[in-house]
Amino acid sequence: MATDLTEAGHQVSKRVLSDGGEGSLDAFGGPNRYSTVSGPLGDPVKAGWRFEDGVAYIEMAQASGLALVGGADRNDALAADTYGTGELISSAFDAGAREIIVFVGGSATTDGGLGALRAMPLPPRMRSVQLVVATDVTTRFTDAARVFAPQKGATDAQVRMLTNRLERLADMYSETHGIDVRDVPGAGAAGGLAGGLMALGARIESGFDVLAEAVHLDTALADADLVITGEGFCDAQSFSGKVVGGVAIWAARAGTPVLVITGDTDVDSDLVPSHLTIVSLAARFGLDRAMTETVALVVEAARTEVDRLTKLK
Repeated sequence: MATDLTEAGHQVSKRVLSDGGEGSLDAFGGPNRYSTVSGPLGDPVKAGWRFEDGVAYIEMAQASGLALVGGADRNDALAADTYGTGELISSAFDAGAREIIVFVGGSATTDGGLGALRAMPLPPRMRSVQLVVATDVTTRFTDAARVFAPQKGATDAQVRMLTNRLERLADMYSETHGIDVRDVPGAGAAGGLAGGLMALGARIESGFDVLAEAVHLDTALADADLVITGEGFCDAQSFSGKVVGGVAIWAARAGTPVLVITGDTDVDSDLVPSHLTIVSLAARFGLDRAMTETVALVVEAARTEVDRLTKLK
């Protein structure tokens, strides 16, 4: 899209965005630091992380992600833990980070963050660092197994076992750290890793907002006549913590219209903000072409809509 629109004479500014899950580090560009840590099932993995101006950015999927074990079919939902994520946090601490932001998402784990806490410096030492959990998930701590564990290969019986374990962990965190993580929205993110870090004083922030601020999205929007974003399938959830919804909110503040190009959509028109236009490739070009000529049709849809909006100005 950017190449095509640039060749057509438009000025294009690109930003990589994420909702705080896998790929969050890609938004920063440039090289990462790497540490060899324990993967979700104990095998060593080489995990990337960032350290800029006293702030460390950690993507937990790099150390404890489901992709590292080959997906749900190869995962051990009961054994998978976040120890490697804790090792990354420890590396950031040792590097002198004043703030550590952990992007959670794409995890293989439902250990309530216990593995990470075991690998991190003792709580009194961690008080010198501000911990931030970047997520747009609102799941509560003890619901993490029920909501997410089946996607990680857990059977119904294992979901019950994991839920019982999270219940016990919530009690332990309350007794040990004096923080009740049970009813905090978002504490169940990444199989409860968010809640485990909250027991040490971490605060939760929007994963999209953290990255949008890091890539100066507000500056780009202020100078833009149109922002283009997209998603494979756009539905009501797209406007609840996903990139499309985040872009829509930030663009509304800047008064910038938004074009969403999507494979297909199922959104009540009454829920679509007035400054946002959704183009479904399946609806415009047919499902077969949308599935087989996706890139070309995305480019064509973007060019057509930009030309239309340019004529309206």
